[in-house]
Amino acid sequence: MLAEGLAALAAAGGAAVVQAAGTSAWQGLQQSVAQWFARGDGARQRVELERLDRSAAALETAQDDEQAGVRSGQQGAWQARFEQALENLSDSERDEAAEILEALLQRHAPADGAEAPADGPMIRGNVDIRADHGSAAAVQMRDVTVGTPPQPGPQQG
Repeated sequence: MLAEGLAALAAAGGAAVVQAAGTSAWQGLQQSVAQWFARGDGARQRVELERLDRSAAALETAQDDEQAGVRSGQQGAWQARFEQALENLSDSERDEAAEILEALLQRHAPADGAEAPADGPMIRGNVDIRADHGSAAAVQMRDVTVGTPPQPGPQQG
């Protein structure tokens, strides 16, 4: 049985696979997860990539009424795979693998499930944007743009 922290890490891994499938984050996460499981074995990495592709396809093709069950099943299956992989390692190997897994999850899978835009950075946390002394600032959020408001006309003034 894994320690609580490692079990939580395995759960985060399962959630990351499900959340990233079908998003712009998928390819990077998929490659990193396959490498993590393969540990340098090229043949095993190909098998893991195929397994991840099957999971993504199952999530993509699930009907609306099946979506929650498929997501839950895939998340549980990947959590179990991460747990088993960690359990099969020696203590020192497990610590190193856990560090690598945690780093790859932080790099590829936003904790809030947000998808990074393909054409720019994603910012997490609080952001304070100011425009003063005649300068301008703008932030694009999907279909919403926040920027400098138009100057009032003479009748508003």
